[in-house]
Amino acid sequence: MTIYFYAVSAEFGCFSNFSAHGFKLDGHYWPTSEHYFQAQKFTGTDYATTIRLAKSPAIAARLGRSRKQPLRRDWEAIKDAVMRRALLAKFRSHAEIRAILLATDDQPLVENAPNDYYWGCGIDGSGKNMLGQLLVEIRQTLRDEDVA
Repeated sequence: MTIYFYAVSAEFGCFSNFSAHGFKLDGHYWPTSEHYFQAQKFTGTDYATTIRLAKSPAIAARLGRSRKQPLRRDWEAIKDAVMRRALLAKFRSHAEIRAILLATDDQPLVENAPNDYYWGCGIDGSGKNMLGQLLVEIRQTLRDEDVA
């Protein structure tokens, strides 16, 4: 059975990048994985700090999607790796959501984001669902760590 997630308030909302599960990474505290991801587009700049300190993940997302500031040149090549790092830090930092992720066994995970055809499945299900795919990968990484 496929598990669909999107809204933070719904079942499996902890899988959302907007969920309030902060973590330390790269010497800073990040309130959500959305804050981390969006700030990495502008790493080493004051704008990245502005995003990290944004009062909500929605504001962090809006700031990160703005093109008033130049994106780092390698962004398209590294964005999946950036998301992977954020998700690992998030799920390693919170035992309760780690347990929820591990309890999904081998079920496919799909971000049911109607307007996102890269991270989500899009309105018609044809999207790449990279967030869901990365969560499946993280789930296996966490299993492997539990065995080691």
